[in-house]
Amino acid sequence: MIGSLRTGRLGPRIDLSYEAGFVKQTTQPPASRAPEPASSRDWRRDEAWTIVLAAAGLAEHAAEANQFAAFGRTNDGPLRPVSEGHPDAVIAWCPGAGWKPALPPDDPRHALIDLYLPICSATIAQPITVGHLGQSLDGFIATHAGESQYVTGEENILHLHRMRALCDAVVVGAGTVAADDPQLTTRHVSGPSPLRVVLDPTRRLADHYRVFNDDSAVTLYVCAKSLAREGETRFGRAAVVPVEDCADGVDVTEVLRILRARDCHRIFVEGGGVTVSMFLEANLLDRLQIAIAPLLIGDGRPAIRLPARTALSDCHRPRYRVFRMGADVLFDCEIGPDRTDGISQPDAQPPITRVI
Repeated sequence: MIGSLRTGRLGPRIDLSYEAGFVKQTTQPPASRAPEPASSRDWRRDEAWTIVLAAAGLAEHAAEANQFAAFGRTNDGPLRPVSEGHPDAVIAWCPGAGWKPALPPDDPRHALIDLYLPICSATIAQPITVGHLGQSLDGFIATHAGESQYVTGEENILHLHRMRALCDAVVVGAGTVAADDPQLTTRHVSGPSPLRVVLDPTRRLADHYRVFNDDSAVTLYVCAKSLAREGETRFGRAAVVPVEDCADGVDVTEVLRILRARDCHRIFVEGGGVTVSMFLEANLLDRLQIAIAPLLIGDGRPAIRLPARTALSDCHRPRYRVFRMGADVLFDCEIGPDRTDGISQPDAQPPITRVI
């Protein structure tokens, strides 16, 4: 049993298991359920998020113990070790697999906890890099003019803030900063703001953007080494980090190495399409999250950009999970080695099912 609870940084129908607009697709036998009051949904959502943050903080200690351990929570108390199968158990650490939810699938906290546990399971020995994009039905993340606020809805925006809170570093490209002027903080959720990393290979950005001028979090400004000025250490308030040039701008493998050296074992590549595609093409992503909004842009800035394949057999077909976030649908895909067999999914699904 893990003794210390010190936390660090942190037919069938579809049962939507409603959690403030946040659900995981599951199949359940028909049953009737009265709508849950909004106040109760908010409380369950906040409780689930508290459990997720605690899991992220406990992962390193649980991995070092290298034994099964279940944790429970009663009322507003902290997570505490409980026996396997205990009725208060909410999550469990499984050696070699990481965190697993211990709640029944119909518990309203289950979906939110289930989504984030793969991120929480990352440790120094088993780090994780996650990419995310929000796109329209026709595959665009913004208009040609760069307008992207907001393609996806409020629940996906909250998801971005939660991912920042769970990760040690958030990475964005110059295009995202120029178009959105993001703060890249966790102001909408509880949890620490991550190290902010801006990739600007060609130095297209000026230093007036918010991410370079506030003290909300430490910021790294990454540019091509050939464009770094002699003796330059600061870009606004951000630290300048020159990296080797490459055909596509900067060497993202070196960027990842620099972040790992700074003890960033959970890295969130938040956008945009060019930046996420660079990490994906370099085989540096462990997971890729694509949020699809019920929106048609017609033409604009594409999401994923990869070299064309001639045969479908050469294309990525990752394993995936599907979550609904308000009106959006999130595909959470496993991209790492031996995770591209999307034909065989863990749970058999009916051929056609109405979700909403």
